[in-house]
Amino acid sequence: MQSSTYIDRRQQLKVHFDRTAYQTWQQLISDAPVSRIRQATQQSRQSMIDLLLGWLPANLSGKRLLDAGCGTGALCLEAARRGAVVVGIDLSPSVIELAKARTPVELSNQISYQVGDMLTADANAFDYVVALDSLIHYEPKDIVNAISLLQNNTRNQDGRVLFTFAPKSPTQTLLSRVGKLLSTTERSPAVKPVTEKLLRLLIDKQLHNRTRILNTQRVSSIYYQSQGVELTRH
Repeated sequence: MQSSTYIDRRQQLKVHFDRTAYQTWQQLISDAPVSRIRQATQQSRQSMIDLLLGWLPANLSGKRLLDAGCGTGALCLEAARRGAVVVGIDLSPSVIELAKARTPVELSNQISYQVGDMLTADANAFDYVVALDSLIHYEPKDIVNAISLLQNNTRNQDGRVLFTFAPKSPTQTLLSRVGKLLSTTERSPAVKPVTEKLLRLLIDKQLHNRTRILNTQRVSSIYYQSQGVELTRH
């Protein structure tokens, strides 16, 4: 069952990304040079995509992958290029339309985009589930509950789920404050940083020691702080 805090934040995110989708699309198709901040953030996020997919087999042919909270489809495209059949799901209809529009024709048969809650995807339908920066706006307990539900979507015994969280640190706190001061555009609902220690404790407590962390690594730059995690069932 999803908590009231998860449901409230989910609605905030949907409204925000629907409102900002057109601006996002203009940035994606524009030939205008991007700012140093945006360029650095894009490069760091690509590094995180490479990290997460690097924990999976290089050849994903015949594998089904769920991109939970796919946004404009960057990870969907990378996984499809490696042979995966991908389902990308996102709350925002406008964002899903952007993802469809930027998908090359040669990959369109491998990727299916859906509008909806990432936690309601088909159970036992995927070899891998990836949630890239889609849980960072939720409370720590909601993150762990989401992990449990996403793991139910895997059909393999090991239940591989890869996700990111916003690591709590003095540097991250400072960056968040600076970002708020410098931002001239509408901001999404606040990121909810969490320490790795607390997240591990909640995983052990809420998932009753049936899930363990295989890998975890941080991607850190001046304007991007995210930590990737690979989980499996015991």
